[in-house]
Amino acid sequence: MPEKHSELNEQDRKKIGSSVDDVAESLVAMIRNGSLGAGDKLPPERDLAKTLGVSRPTLRAGIRALSTVGILRSRQGSGTFVAASNETQVLDGFPLKIFSGLNGFTQKEMAEAHQLLAIILAGLAAERAKEDQLKNLSKEISGMIASSSDANKYVTHEIGFYYVLAAASQNRVLHVLMNMLTTMIFGSEANPDPDDLDLDRENLAESYKLVYQTLSEHDVEEAKEAMRNLMKTRHAEES
Repeated sequence: MPEKHSELNEQDRKKIGSSVDDVAESLVAMIRNGSLGAGDKLPPERDLAKTLGVSRPTLRAGIRALSTVGILRSRQGSGTFVAASNETQVLDGFPLKIFSGLNGFTQKEMAEAHQLLAIILAGLAAERAKEDQLKNLSKEISGMIASSSDANKYVTHEIGFYYVLAAASQNRVLHVLMNMLTTMIFGSEANPDPDDLDLDRENLAESYKLVYQTLSEHDVEEAKEAMRNLMKTRHAEES
């Protein structure tokens, strides 16, 4: 598979730090936004270090960190590749899945936690979301509208919406918690098949649009209220 030469715009380049954690976060962001896709080979080390604005030793350490947790896969003699999409999606919920099993969390408890956290994140995102994150939220909603007749594609865009919302909170702890909960709620084997849910996906997409509108207007209280209403609709239709 040919290498993908990922680019960052100048504004993003200025925000990148120089630590191993910063490198790891930047590479994950590239995977999330589609600059790097499942199975893609990372660009040459020299080019990628220049893109991220870091030294090559720091880049190597960041790549090793992501390889350790399974986001990247190194193939001797071939290079480093992004793990298959099903592997990276499972990773988001894996720590919570273990914790849930040990403590006997019910699906209802996790759904409640997801609802409450989504409301908090909506308030934070209304205050802190960057323009590119707002654009990505809008893309996910457009994806929902376009796939309203395809349950699995629709849910994929819902998952993407919550991932971006979590990142827009600019709080890494809440970001990770939301990603884990979202993966468990929407991707758990305990959940019914999306085709079996009696969801009015077109109207539900309209509720997502209302949330987006309040986020783009940076109205904290309205964003929380719009998300609260969305959560009532989304999870009520699951029950």
